Amino acid sequence: MSAAVDREAAIQHRRAALGTFERYLTLWVALCIVAGVALGAVLPGPFRALGRMEVAQVNIPVAVLIWAMIVPMLLRVDFAAMGQVTRHWRGIAVTLGINWLVKPFSMALLGWLFIGWLFRPWLPAGQGDSYIAGLILLAAAPCTAMVFVWSRLTDGDANFTLSQVALNDAIMLVAFAPVVGLLLGLSAITVPWDTLFLSVLLYIVLPLVAAQLWRRSLLASGGEAALGRMLKAINPVSLVALLTTLLLLFGFQGEQILAQPLVILLLAVPILIQVYFNAGLAYLLNRQCGSAHSVAGPSALIGASNFFELAVAAAIALFGFESGAALATVVGVLVEVPVMLSVVHIVMRTKGWYERG
Repeated sequence: MSAAVDREAAIQHRRAALGTFERYLTLWVALCIVAGVALGAVLPGPFRALGRMEVAQVNIPVAVLIWAMIVPMLLRVDFAAMGQVTRHWRGIAVTLGINWLVKPFSMALLGWLFIGWLFRPWLPAGQGDSYIAGLILLAAAPCTAMVFVWSRLTDGDANFTLSQVALNDAIMLVAFAPVVGLLLGLSAITVPWDTLFLSVLLYIVLPLVAAQLWRRSLLASGGEAALGRMLKAINPVSLVALLTTLLLLFGFQGEQILAQPLVILLLAVPILIQVYFNAGLAYLLNRQCGSAHSVAGPSALIGASNFFELAVAAAIALFGFESGAALATVVGVLVEVPVMLSVVHIVMRTKGWYERG
């Protein structure tokens, strides 16, 4: 009886940790696919007009939406938590290794294997390299916002999660562009370095600075309570901006999707493999290192999840709305929540096995 009560309590805890938007994100993305494709076919003119609103290769409507997505998420990051890095150095080392030395390269390898070779006959001619570029962008930056949700779902150590996210974001400022440039170059994909660095400035540096200034202002005026109220208030804004961006993307991608509906399923295959591979590797390495389960759980989730908001923004800036790269990053959004929830389930179901080690 007690075990059943505990299981029910755990289920309720996980439902509470995910808000309505997050819990049904896959459904919202699926609806955006349908709506975007339909609107793109019925009203192509307005979509083309939005696509032409550019300054220095930056689409203004998308830039505004990306900021609305990213700034609320970066508002959660506390760089003061980096002072606690040494408390969980084993888990930090494992997660950093997965995020920066394994995940981008494993995704590139899977992209070359599946998209560049095995699935190439079923993909639109000439789009293979663009799809691989999107997969690389998806894996090149570790997740920021949703990590806090995954950590709560796995009963993770809050201090570890905060310090890990802060450290990853600090590294992302200097490592994202070189990692993307290296892997695109190895894939024989032309690297527009000026646009890549502009994307880092627009979608990493400036939002991070703005979010930290906003965070300090909130803490100075009302403390943690004021920050909590603001995070709760703006969280829907971030997700609505994400869905609006996806609506625009699918409006431009409509003809391609209708012509090749199998593309989305094929793109999901390497994404699914890399998520489970990186999550499993991080989980096992933490067990070997003797990290507590409250560290190993969020470490596995951080190691596997992607900063898909940044990936979508960079793909649009580098390759355009109608590119295969943009479509590949959107597939990452489509599978993110159900796949990560399945990893949460595995981590929690194996807790007894983990702790026996």
